[in-house]
Amino acid sequence: MVVEDDDNLRRVLQIELEREGYETRAVASSEEALPILEKSPHHLVITDLNLPGASGIDLLKRVRLEYSETDVIVMTAFATVRTALDAMKAGAYDYITKPIHVYELKALVKRSIERRSLLEEVQVLRSCLDRKYGFEEIIGSSPTLLHSLDVAARVATSEATILIYGETGTGKELLAKAIHTHSGRHEEPFMTINCGAIPRDLLESELFGHIKGSFTGALSHKKGRIEVANHGTVFLDEIGEMPLDLQVRILRVIQEHEIEKVGSTTPTKVDVRVIAATHRNLAEMVKEGRFREDLYYRLLVVPITLPPLRDREGDVPELVQHFFLKLRARHGRPELVLPANIVSLFSQYRWPGNVRELENTVERIVLLARGPEICVEDLPDFLRSGTLAPSKPVTMNLPEGELNLEAIEKQLILQAMEKYKGNQTRAAKYLSMTRRALGYRLEKYALRERCSKSPRLG
Repeated sequence: MVVEDDDNLRRVLQIELEREGYETRAVASSEEALPILEKSPHHLVITDLNLPGASGIDLLKRVRLEYSETDVIVMTAFATVRTALDAMKAGAYDYITKPIHVYELKALVKRSIERRSLLEEVQVLRSCLDRKYGFEEIIGSSPTLLHSLDVAARVATSEATILIYGETGTGKELLAKAIHTHSGRHEEPFMTINCGAIPRDLLESELFGHIKGSFTGALSHKKGRIEVANHGTVFLDEIGEMPLDLQVRILRVIQEHEIEKVGSTTPTKVDVRVIAATHRNLAEMVKEGRFREDLYYRLLVVPITLPPLRDREGDVPELVQHFFLKLRARHGRPELVLPANIVSLFSQYRWPGNVRELENTVERIVLLARGPEICVEDLPDFLRSGTLAPSKPVTMNLPEGELNLEAIEKQLILQAMEKYKGNQTRAAKYLSMTRRALGYRLEKYALRERCSKSPRLG
């Protein structure tokens, strides 16, 4: 917005700025400018200091107070240190003296716009701090995980909408960021919105932004997170928690590529890729009327399921080692050692909180370990006790003659290995023993070769 009472200068500045591609409004006074600013956000106001009615300094102070995201450049014909200092103290981005040199003004405008874009990028980057996002950072080699990663890698370069299913803690956000990193939008923002963590009365404003005065507490115009992520990717985590009335507006983002801010009647165009995630059964929610069917099918273009950690038992030791090395370095304990017999205990727990719970557990152990080598006493109770689900009592019909316990143990091991098709980790858990203990018994009873003939599935 250009605020200048000289008609000729006002028209010239508007024409020159529009030639640079800027959408520009031009008015003659502060009294004309303020109602427009109240209804519509502006990136920049260029105002003369000497105006009829309220001065340019008065306008500057109002803008800085009520529209904090709007920069102000002041123009003055009185190039004194005093006027420049007054304007800068009041919050002006910069000032320029008359007569106006158009190239100088254009340079100032460009810097202001670039600064605003940089601030928005910083906002996005702060939410991504201390994270890694490539597919290589998703640790594991289980068939179910590798299948999901293969699908994600193949669709990453497309513009397809993606729906990620997975329990809490399985790494849905990490996978979404990896998809973004390998897409054509990788240099643009990645914005996470947790639909279940933001209060219902704030979610609409957080998503779509609002106009000043649209509700109590809306003291200035605000961009929503979807608009901040323009040209990038929006990750809607736990979309199953989103209220029905907002679901239709997300559908509009996907189909029409536009949003409507709270308090505004004019749509704003956006260009974002949508990746959504949920731990809920959306198909059942559709049947129950708790999730929109049209949005469900728009999200279901490419569904990807991340398996829970209990179905990736073979990945647990690798994950433990990965987190241990990372967290040992982060917390300044390079001398700390994690013995193999301790690692094996992690595979006996079902990890209901999945990878997130595993990482948090490893971090707690690294922080609290007493000596240079982690021992059983450093583990939380649920690992130290083996954390195996209590076995149901087994009733056996005992024969009249003598029992051969070794023969019974040998037969149980054979049956367990057959049941789990040679997977020692799963067989050991079924028998309530560590994998190392099972390996010892396979050697003891000369069963390893016999069991190796069974097909391995993991």
